[in-house]
Amino acid sequence: MCAGGPAPGINTVISTIAKVFLKDGYKIIGIHDGYKNLFNGKAETVNINFHYADRIFPRGGSTLRMSRYKPKDEEFSPDFFKENNVKLLVTIGGDDTASTSNRIAKYLAKKKVSIQNIHVPKTIDNDLPLPDGMPTFGFNSAKDAGVEIGNIVYEDARTSGNWFVISSMGRSAGHLAFEIGASCHFPIIVIPEMFNKTKITLNKIVNLIISSMVKRMIDGVNYGVAIVSEGIFHSLDAEEIKNCGITFTYDAHGHPELGNVSKAHIINVLVQRRLKELDIQIKSRPVELGYELRCHRPVAYDLTLCTVLGMGVKKLYEKGESGCIVSTTRDSTVVPIFLKDVEDKNGKIPPRLVDINTEFSQLVLGDMHVLTERDYDKVKKLIPIPEAYDFYRLLEWDYSQAILRPTPV
Repeated sequence: MCAGGPAPGINTVISTIAKVFLKDGYKIIGIHDGYKNLFNGKAETVNINFHYADRIFPRGGSTLRMSRYKPKDEEFSPDFFKENNVKLLVTIGGDDTASTSNRIAKYLAKKKVSIQNIHVPKTIDNDLPLPDGMPTFGFNSAKDAGVEIGNIVYEDARTSGNWFVISSMGRSAGHLAFEIGASCHFPIIVIPEMFNKTKITLNKIVNLIISSMVKRMIDGVNYGVAIVSEGIFHSLDAEEIKNCGITFTYDAHGHPELGNVSKAHIINVLVQRRLKELDIQIKSRPVELGYELRCHRPVAYDLTLCTVLGMGVKKLYEKGESGCIVSTTRDSTVVPIFLKDVEDKNGKIPPRLVDINTEFSQLVLGDMHVLTERDYDKVKKLIPIPEAYDFYRLLEWDYSQAILRPTPV
């Protein structure tokens, strides 16, 4: 069963698990809608035979409908597991899905129903702390789709002499935006991890983008693309979002419902307002990189990775492992990860963030096309206080990290 949001490779995992277990005579039951109807007698299921599994192997999306429903302990019932003689519950999802699977297994043990449970972690955000720095399945496929769109948008920028502001998925970490931006050679990338020495504010985000716009302008480049991770919105103070001048709908707790609006639109509007205040003639347009990445067909990397993970489920099952996450190393060695070893005191798995201190990160961030101290004299005609748009001052970074571009001749 699958829970949460889609990620490329889900069908590959389902297909592989089905094939390796069918070969040994097991029956494979697919459950629609996650945990939603698992305990109320309304579960909609599908028997997955070889032909079904073989057909879905390379497809995007999920053949099993997904749900974010999280059942309470009092909803649990052993009936489905008893009636179907379930020996192994395989869940595909995030850490909440894995935690719920563990709760179910403990409940069933008390009811004298013995099952194993193994979790396959998926997210396009690449924010799970997997061993050996392994990417989460779906990340590389989503990145590939994002790079394809990003390159098209950049070509539009060059062709039309405009700027585009892209917002990319990534709730807790900026991996997707960072690697799409690096692969497309975008002049400015903004991710939450960059604000390691200063508080994230909308004003700083806007000024970072304008820093790149103005730098390109004085260098004779009248176009560009800025990519921003949506995770910055989840790090902003609620009051700042509320008072930014954008109209939101609000949930029952009074929080702005960010999922109902385009983050790219919000940032672009704020950038345009600031440009008009500065009387700088630069046009920009918003592009949201969102749901179109999640159901992309898996690329070759994820087809291989998901095959290993699916086979790994069988290996761990035969070893008697339970209450674990299946993972693999760079050399395709299957290893179990137990939640107790990675979760914090609150039972949550801390997200794996972009390490901005690696050489790759430093090269990418150090080569952003942005305003620095050496540009102050040139830019004073456009911006009265250049320091307010200095990339390094905005982030409170040491200038020793800067790669200063040569002045064009």
